[in-house]
Amino acid sequence: SKTEGFVVAPEASHAVKAAIDQALICKQKNEEKTIVFANSGHGHFDLSAYDAYHNNQIQDYEYPEKLIQKAMAELPDID
Repeated sequence: SKTEGFVVAPEASHAVKAAIDQALICKQKNEEKTIVFANSGHGHFDLSAYDAYHNNQIQDYEYPEKLIQKAMAELPDID
């Protein structure tokens, strides 16, 4: 029905936008093309954080160097 749908994951929304843009170009040129795009996502949305990001409401956070060094020291050596 027209009342059902799905929320596209923010990561995949760029592909949807690009597909729409290509479809509009085809419409303007009166061309028919097959347009393929990938839609993905795991269904866990934090839309309030995404909204805050786009409204410049998220504060930059610089992770403390001391904690970075501590975490790095706990990683195994890899040849």
